[in-house]
Amino acid sequence: MESNGKGVSIDGLPLPFEAGEIDFGEPGTNGQHSFYQLIHQGRVIPCDFIGIMKSQQPVYLKGETVSNHDELMSNFFAQPDALAYGKTPEQLLGEKVPNHLIAHKTFSGNRPSLSLLLPSLNAYNIGQLLAIYEHRVAVEGFVWGINSFDQWGVELGKSLASQVRKQLNLSRTKGSPWRALI
Repeated sequence: MESNGKGVSIDGLPLPFEAGEIDFGEPGTNGQHSFYQLIHQGRVIPCDFIGIMKSQQPVYLKGETVSNHDELMSNFFAQPDALAYGKTPEQLLGEKVPNHLIAHKTFSGNRPSLSLLLPSLNAYNIGQLLAIYEHRVAVEGFVWGINSFDQWGVELGKSLASQVRKQLNLSRTKGSPWRALI
């Protein structure tokens, strides 16, 4: 995919804002233990939730009220609501939360998210997802006046990797000691 991680416009002028996005994620509820805390109470990070209506492997455990897929879908619908609405100190007081926990359990809400619900997980729908994200990156680049298709930062890394490659070869073939590359 293209990259909008730029510091200057197409004209070479410094951007007055931070461009680009960081895409990361986890399947199912795994993200709850790694980064959901950050998106709920840390910095504001626009996030996308992608759900699949039809499970590929539904598991029903005896004694559970819903299948594993229904449990995941419950979180798929609830997490964006939690980000949008949050929880106020007044609500927490009404729930009789101890005063020393109010600040810890307060959530500002008004955090941006997008929910995409696909009918099933197949090649066609994955292609649609890729098209959505490619389109978003290209449109952001047009709007921000940056070239989403250049890769100057990558070129610098490739150039430095070439120097390291040469030194590794010398070290392995001629026993040359490591030296400063830059």
